[in-house]
Amino acid sequence: MQKLIVVVVLNCLLLSFPNVFAQKNQAVVQVDFNKTVGEMTPIWAWFGYDEPNYTYMKDGKKLLTEIAALSPVPVYVRTHNLMTSGDGTSSLKWGSTNMYTEDANGKPVYNWAIVDSIFDSYVSRKMKPLAQIGFMPEALSTNPQPYKHDWKPGDKFEKLLTGWTYPPKDYNKWNELVFQWVTHCVERYGKAEVESWYWELWNEPDGVYWKGTRQEFFKLYDYTADAVKRALPKAKIGGSNVTGGGMKFLDAFLKHCVSDTNYVTGKIGSPLDVILFHAKGSPKVIDGKVVMNVKAQLKNIVDNFAVIAKYPELKNVPVILGESDPEGCAACSMLTNPENAYRNGTMFSSYTAASFARVYQLADRHQKDLIGAVSWSFEFENQPWFAGFRDLATNGVDKPVLNVFRMFGKMSGKRVAVNSNRMYPLDSILTSSIRNKSDIGSLAAIDKNTASVMVWNYHDVDQPGAQESVAVQLKGLPVGKKIFVSQ
Repeated sequence: MQKLIVVVVLNCLLLSFPNVFAQKNQAVVQVDFNKTVGEMTPIWAWFGYDEPNYTYMKDGKKLLTEIAALSPVPVYVRTHNLMTSGDGTSSLKWGSTNMYTEDANGKPVYNWAIVDSIFDSYVSRKMKPLAQIGFMPEALSTNPQPYKHDWKPGDKFEKLLTGWTYPPKDYNKWNELVFQWVTHCVERYGKAEVESWYWELWNEPDGVYWKGTRQEFFKLYDYTADAVKRALPKAKIGGSNVTGGGMKFLDAFLKHCVSDTNYVTGKIGSPLDVILFHAKGSPKVIDGKVVMNVKAQLKNIVDNFAVIAKYPELKNVPVILGESDPEGCAACSMLTNPENAYRNGTMFSSYTAASFARVYQLADRHQKDLIGAVSWSFEFENQPWFAGFRDLATNGVDKPVLNVFRMFGKMSGKRVAVNSNRMYPLDSILTSSIRNKSDIGSLAAIDKNTASVMVWNYHDVDQPGAQESVAVQLKGLPVGKKIFVSQ
């Protein structure tokens, strides 16, 4: 007799499996495994960070191994500064590979050693790059000096605006650099492997990361896409990873890709295999308490989905949330930004569970092929313990939020219908976030031999609440099979 395994994964609550009717006023989660609502797409299996050189450092390698182990599918990893000039020394919001320099005669010199060590770290763990093509090498920048910034927590983001943010002085040299990089990756990792990656240009070109004009960015995209496709015709490239509020820029970018003249070919349109944008929450300190705002993050998604919907030609192009987080700065500490004090405890984990469930709902509602939501949280080397950065581990010790991704790793197959007398409807969150009673909700899935239920107890205000007992009622489990329940 075949055995069905039911896995119940929990986030910050007490759980019971009553054989009797739920008690009055008890939170009741009802799961109907007979009613599927969509794919349990592993959109959570995507991570990213600013500092690429952490990848191959001691704690970075440890965390990558853990992330790869918790996921039943290959994890995609996105990082900034893969083309930035420098000696490979990291600091907050900085890193470098020095892949491009020029000799005394202005001839390109390519050096893949550091970027190879980064991608090797991924591929050796069966992870895959969401390879960010950026930022501008010093030898190509139209305004190279000063080049390396010295930003630190508490500084304004404008301090980041150094030579790496500028357009290239020679678009043909940029094109050849990208072509050589992709060609090298194909030679090193194999054509089939690199065809499974995603490539994207830059980061938040509507914000401080890009010191050029819109048209200069669109020109850069055309030259970049041309280079990628010349090196590997079936490579997947997209953009434009705007900020959560960057709808006007995204609109102009999509219009360029659909109907504008390509700067390289002179024809109409540019390759666009994936569309990316960011979605961020907005916590604040109110009356001495951190108050999260999941509404803000979800509204970013709604607003950018609306922009994409303007272009019927793009209906079937997959979408990635290039960064999907409770707020906008992983390297900002809670010491300089007290609204980030949620990061070390269970608030971060319960927010992650509750928000991802609603991201699935939004993708269903807007009929978008959402394939990934990049959690911009990794780890920070050589920093104090629990310094309040947005990270998954501190000095090699896992934080509670990493367990949510371990829970997601146990969920596969089809998402199924759930109902809870304490779960906020999606429209209610989009109107006023989660500010009255806590949100006791669930995400559930069923696969061939496994059923899974994730339950959370979340509230926007980061303070201890009443301990809750929750009844979980499971409907539609097959008759005639042995069922093993794990919690």
